Amino acid sequence: MAEVDFNKIAEKWQKRWQEKKAFKVKADAKKKKYYCLEMYPYPSGAGLHMGHVRNYAIGDSYARYKRMRGYNVLYPMGYDAFGLPAENAAIKNKIDPRKWTEDNMALMKQQQNMLGLSYDWSREIASCYPEYYKWNQWIFLQFLKRGLAYKKLSPVNWCNDCGTVLANEQVHDGNCWRCGNPVTEKELEQWFFKITAYADELLKGLDDVKNWAEKVKIMQRNWIGKSEGVTTRFRVKDTDIYFETFDSVPQTFMAQTFTVIAPEHPKLKELVQGTKHEKEVLEFAERIRKKKKSGDFDIEKDMEGIFTGRYLDYTIGNRQLPIWVASFVVAEYGSGVVNCSAHDERDFEFAKKYSIPLHPVMFPADEKEANKIKNLEYCYFKAPEGILEEPADFKGRKWGEAREDVIKYIEKSGAGRKDVQFKLRDWLISRQRYWGTPIPVVYCEKCGMVPVPEKELPVELPPPEKVKFTGEGNPLETSEEFVNAKCPKCGGKAKRDTDTMDTFVDSSWYFFRYCSPNEKKLPFSKEAEYWMPVDQYIGGIEHAIMHLLYARFFTKALRDIGLTKVDEPFTNLLNQGMVLKDGMVMSKSKGNVVDPREIIQKYGPDTARLFILFIALPEKELEWSDKGVEGSYRLLKRIYALAAEEPRYRKEINNKDKHILSKTHQTIKQVTENAEELKPSMAIGKIIELVNHIHKYRESAVHKKTYQESVKNLALLTAPFAPHLAEEIWEKTGNKKMISLESWPEYDQSRIDKEAEYAEEMSHQVLSDVERILKLAKIEKPQKVTIITAAEWKHKLMETLTATMKESRDFKAIMQTCMDEREIKNHAEEAAKIIQALLKDNTKIPKILLDESREKEAYGAAAETIKMEYGAEAEIAAEKDSTNPKAKQALPGKPAIIAE
Repeated sequence: MAEVDFNKIAEKWQKRWQEKKAFKVKADAKKKKYYCLEMYPYPSGAGLHMGHVRNYAIGDSYARYKRMRGYNVLYPMGYDAFGLPAENAAIKNKIDPRKWTEDNMALMKQQQNMLGLSYDWSREIASCYPEYYKWNQWIFLQFLKRGLAYKKLSPVNWCNDCGTVLANEQVHDGNCWRCGNPVTEKELEQWFFKITAYADELLKGLDDVKNWAEKVKIMQRNWIGKSEGVTTRFRVKDTDIYFETFDSVPQTFMAQTFTVIAPEHPKLKELVQGTKHEKEVLEFAERIRKKKKSGDFDIEKDMEGIFTGRYLDYTIGNRQLPIWVASFVVAEYGSGVVNCSAHDERDFEFAKKYSIPLHPVMFPADEKEANKIKNLEYCYFKAPEGILEEPADFKGRKWGEAREDVIKYIEKSGAGRKDVQFKLRDWLISRQRYWGTPIPVVYCEKCGMVPVPEKELPVELPPPEKVKFTGEGNPLETSEEFVNAKCPKCGGKAKRDTDTMDTFVDSSWYFFRYCSPNEKKLPFSKEAEYWMPVDQYIGGIEHAIMHLLYARFFTKALRDIGLTKVDEPFTNLLNQGMVLKDGMVMSKSKGNVVDPREIIQKYGPDTARLFILFIALPEKELEWSDKGVEGSYRLLKRIYALAAEEPRYRKEINNKDKHILSKTHQTIKQVTENAEELKPSMAIGKIIELVNHIHKYRESAVHKKTYQESVKNLALLTAPFAPHLAEEIWEKTGNKKMISLESWPEYDQSRIDKEAEYAEEMSHQVLSDVERILKLAKIEKPQKVTIITAAEWKHKLMETLTATMKESRDFKAIMQTCMDEREIKNHAEEAAKIIQALLKDNTKIPKILLDESREKEAYGAAAETIKMEYGAEAEIAAEKDSTNPKAKQALPGKPAIIAE
């Protein structure tokens, strides 16, 4: 096999693509667009890992395929360059976060180029540069004008020793990551985006994204968490405190016997103040808060509670409900206070654990089961056929159909109102750190909070050397040049807001910026009308909730501002599976990371791409395999050899040529279908089959035009998956234009000859049978091989049998039908044995029944190979002309073989 240096080939073509600007794209109303995008990466110091490689290989192969299909393809790349890791590196190692980030971006871009990814690099963006984050600030100001951005008090993680706010990931087991001292909760004024204003539309919009995985849509629906029910309001006994509670299943409101409140509830301290339970309750609440912050909390398993000593005056039920602090209550859902009953599983379990009285009011019709409910043997909940006992007005009514009447009853009593609640809470965007987008407002003693005028944007971060990275306090507060400003209204002294924006802001609209990355007057130009929405979005399932939800919110808000007409940003969504090694997700901490640079240096980028695309469907987990990589490398060498090593040529055309052309066009059809459905592993599987067939075809002399057509189409089919190799083969076979810019091959249905393909299969099977017979007979050098074809009546029998078996498998019925044919009836005894054998083992029935002449032609090809390989005489004989008893074993598609 010809020697080949795949890295040398890759360098050659990467340079050629760059020189020719092969993948640069512009809007063209005459061409149908396709926007293919991978979630842009965070530039970490480790560079690419195999998860990145998988993501990019999937996106690049699809972008290349669509380009060859005639689409005007937008396929850009950029970097999610703000974030906490850069700031942590600055604190720990006294590294400039800008330089740290830029060095990492350069490393990542170098590796992406090594893979031969066909990005339009002229559209590259990085969120850490003013020309990008200026537009974060501009969008913020538009949101502020419309009430979508606002400030309010909100609890944050606070380290008193460091004097700083901590992100959740900086809290380890309730302690500060830097100094190890306990973290407390502190209320600070924080900026929010009012995502709840779009809650209903975000929920309904999930019905419009047809080509998203259902599990992703379920995750988003659950996060938005729409519930319809009743909100009631009651006073806490002996206080001036009132609690609102939301109940999504109001039919059993008379069963409510206790109330639970979240440990984080802002009124908890006031609730227990002055009671004998105060100290114990607040210590419990603090412990639970820390446990939740540490991430070591399971809402189902860690069910704990404590009695506050207070009671809710539940007037509608004419009783007092003891108020408990419960670990499972979520402060962010509803009011953070819930009335509980015997007809909720979690409430039931909690009450049993702490011996809180329960009062069932709904029972099954079966008296025996109803008694079990009365005896609190199990929880009876959300049962449409359940029969209500209370209140008296609803006695005998079924739970499932009484809902609306119960709601009206509660509203009429004055105790509550019909309501809709969402789990979704407004998006807290404030971050007390340096490496992010500065919030464009100032605070003037005279004018109060004043937005920075749009003409003064961007509000730039001060240079890193003007900021102190100590880990104590917000670094931006240490830069006097940044903090001190003039009031845009009165010209007086003002202070800048020192919070920066959550990095999710950067990634919530970057896909719009790619459409016109050099636009100066707006975040993006009218060109976005041509490119948006993104046709295919690719990224990890870990971003299925927050990133996608925020991106959808931004799109709808930008639409309402008048910047776009798009409702949903991503038409098709693919969440690729994780890359595993030894059954575990690759990670540095587990010591099982495979560096893509090592694979590329040893085998070339096409090998890395081909392996990671072939080993599993994109959405499935992928288990790393060194043997699999080597197998992909061997495959590429076999493909290269087809162009690099000349076969022997012949002038005449025979059945083998018909077969290879048929196989080629069938493969074009199959690969096209697989590629279109984003199933690269299946497409590559079909390419492998074609490679094997072409190698088999060229073992003997080939027809030049036929061979060249097959290799040409193989190169085109390979181009999305192993583009460097495909370019090299294309050039070697005399083509001038780059294959990356060629059209995808079209299959010709009329050239897909199933009979020719099956005839070739039969030929190979005969050769395999001959080899097996020679081994069994221990014949090393055969003198003669005779291939005996089945008698004419057996062809008629097989034809009748296969037609009859579609209707019946009954032996008598089949026999009767076959015996209606005179030529079969003349051989009734032998025919019966054949029918019985084939009914027991239908694998012996040919997939395609060839006529005798076509079958003989197939065996003729096998005979020629036998002569060449063994130097033996090879002949084809008819069953009726043979005196050898083995001749009777011959069947259509399965000749008798005699070796001497």
